[in-house]
Amino acid sequence: MTTVSLSLPKMPGAPVARAATLPVRGGLGLKPEHFRTILETLPDLGFFEIHAENYMVDGGPFHHYLTQIRSHYPLSIHGVGLSIGGEGPLDERHLDRLAALIERYEPQSFSEHLAWSSHRDIFLNDLLPAPYNAETLQRVCDHVDRVQERLQRRMLLENPATYVEFAASTMAETDFIGEVVRRTGCGLLLDVNNVYVSCTNHGRSPQASIEALPLAAAEQIHLAGFAQDVDAAGAPLLIDSHGAPIAEAVWALYRFTLDRSGPLPTLIERDNDIPAFPVLLAEARQAETCLQSPRMEVAA
Repeated sequence: MTTVSLSLPKMPGAPVARAATLPVRGGLGLKPEHFRTILETLPDLGFFEIHAENYMVDGGPFHHYLTQIRSHYPLSIHGVGLSIGGEGPLDERHLDRLAALIERYEPQSFSEHLAWSSHRDIFLNDLLPAPYNAETLQRVCDHVDRVQERLQRRMLLENPATYVEFAASTMAETDFIGEVVRRTGCGLLLDVNNVYVSCTNHGRSPQASIEALPLAAAEQIHLAGFAQDVDAAGAPLLIDSHGAPIAEAVWALYRFTLDRSGPLPTLIERDNDIPAFPVLLAEARQAETCLQSPRMEVAA
C-alpha cells in the first residue's frame, strides 16, 4: 500500500507533528445513512473522512459507529468551523474540542478551509471568502500557527470555492496560499472542484491555477459535484453544492492535476442528496483508476 508522509518540517518556533499517513487511494465522506452498510460489508476503500463539528460531543450514535468504522479504516478529519480567515482570534474552546476529538481517534490527516464563518459571537452557516492582502495573510498565518501548535501536528489548508472577489485583494489566491504554506509549514488540501468552480466564476484558467498552486505541499485531494446557475449579467455561475455527481470537466482537471502532482489520497465529497452507498463507492473506484494510471509513473 502506498502512503504519503504528513510529518511537519522543522521550523523556528514550529511544533513537530507525529508522523501520519493516508493511503494513496480513493476515500469517502462518512455519512450516517451508510454506517450500517459499511460495517456489514466492509468495502475495499482507502479511508473515510468526517466533519469534525458533527462529532464534538462526548457520546451518542455517531461516536458508536465511528469507533467501529475507525477500527477498520484510516480516518481523515475535516474542520469547517475554525474560521481560519476570520478577523478575530480563534475560538479556543472550539480548538480544545477539536484537540480532544483528534486525540480520541488519531486521524491520519486534519484539514480546514481558507475561509471565515464567524465574527465575534455571530456564527454563519457558510464558508466565506477573505481579501488576499498583507493583513489577511498575517492573520491567516497566525491562525494556522496557533492550530498547529495546539494540535501538535501539521494541518492541511483547503483552497476555497468563491463567487465574489475583493477589490482590496493585492495577491492572487494561488500566491496567497503559497505564502501561507511557506510561512507556516502547513500542507495543502487541493480541492479540484473548488478550483474549477472559482475559475469558471471569475473567468480564469483552471489548469493555470492548478499549476500556480504549491503542489509540492499537496497531501490530499477533494472531488465533488457542483450546481449550475447564472449571475445577474447572465454569465455562468457554479455553486459548490456537494449535491451532484462529479462533472466530467472536474474529472478531466483531476487527471491534469495528477499529471503534475503525482498520486495523492483522494476524497469523494457528497453532503446533499446523498445517494445509495454503491453510487459513491463507484466514484471512489473511478478516482482509484485515475490514481493507478500508467502515466503516474512518470509524473513530475
